Amino acid sequence: MNSKYEPLFQTFTLPNDVELKNRIVMAPMTNFSSNEDGTVTEQEVEYYVRRASGVSMVITACTYVTPNGKGFHGEFGADRDELIPSLKQLAQAIKAEGAKAVLQIFHGGRMCPPELVPNGEVVSASAVAAEGEGHPVPRELNNQEIEDIIKAFGETTRRAVEAGFDGVEIHGANGYLIQQFFSPHSNRRDDRWGGSLEKRLSFPLAVVSEVKKAAAAAARPFIVGYRFSPEEPETPGITMADTLQLIDALSDQGLDYLHISLQDYTSVPRRGVEDTRSRLEIIQKRAGNKVPVIGVGSILTADDAIKAFQTGVPLLALGRELIMDPDWLHKIEQGKEDEIVTKILKDKQRELVVPDPLWQAIVNTPGWFPGV
Repeated sequence: MNSKYEPLFQTFTLPNDVELKNRIVMAPMTNFSSNEDGTVTEQEVEYYVRRASGVSMVITACTYVTPNGKGFHGEFGADRDELIPSLKQLAQAIKAEGAKAVLQIFHGGRMCPPELVPNGEVVSASAVAAEGEGHPVPRELNNQEIEDIIKAFGETTRRAVEAGFDGVEIHGANGYLIQQFFSPHSNRRDDRWGGSLEKRLSFPLAVVSEVKKAAAAAARPFIVGYRFSPEEPETPGITMADTLQLIDALSDQGLDYLHISLQDYTSVPRRGVEDTRSRLEIIQKRAGNKVPVIGVGSILTADDAIKAFQTGVPLLALGRELIMDPDWLHKIEQGKEDEIVTKILKDKQRELVVPDPLWQAIVNTPGWFPGV
């Protein structure tokens, strides 16, 4: 191995004393490949196994915590105890390859397709549709429903513990329900759950508290991370200044990591701060001394990873990169970094072990992956 890449292979200890064997984790990516009843498929398990042997931690695709939170066709569930055996199958398969298994837990809110939720009723913080064509106006959740969803995040964490996962990641990114409560675009409430920025933080922080409580009941150290998107394009929407308030609040919650959702690790703020540094650098500087930050976004090569580390973040997540080349980390370790594949090879589905629904989404979505 080229010595300049040795930092990628250093161990890292999370705040709860769980040790990661290296600095690269698999990012959560929807794969559309579960059964209709919410159980995982063999194809899905094989897809994770193919990618789990190099990285230190695998963060799964998101799983819904309530029936009305299902956001994708072919999404696996964790909203009821009957699904624990399914979850256990996935956790064991990942851990058998030497990676920590982290379950990403979420509620889709207003982004749920009506056909996937009970009675076709889509819900959110307020009755405001997402921008763009075809999005329904959601029904505003009442106080009891909000409390029930918060409890559901805790119950799903309990199931993750029972299924043998090493942790959970709270999905507060990409425009789904937790972000919808924080966003001034989707949250127009004037009660305890909305209005001021502080009140818009109430739901995310309540979810964190409930999840932490469930994690504390585990008989072993259990990872709790939180993923967030730094900004929104909508007006009104989350600005970089809002995000700094969010991470200040999250940094005090005793989390094991914060995970940024970015398409490109070099991207700079859109609005809210006057700063020429990348979002990743700004967030690392703001939060990194309190909680480990995971960087992500178009880290295609070994050199990209080293550059991303120069922001100061201790961990990096790879998503599309591990679909295009499941041996990304192994190749660097073997001194074959020049052989890393950085575009999707359309005749290699079987070799790459990508389930059919995900493969169809990749090859039919121009611009999502290099090479398509």
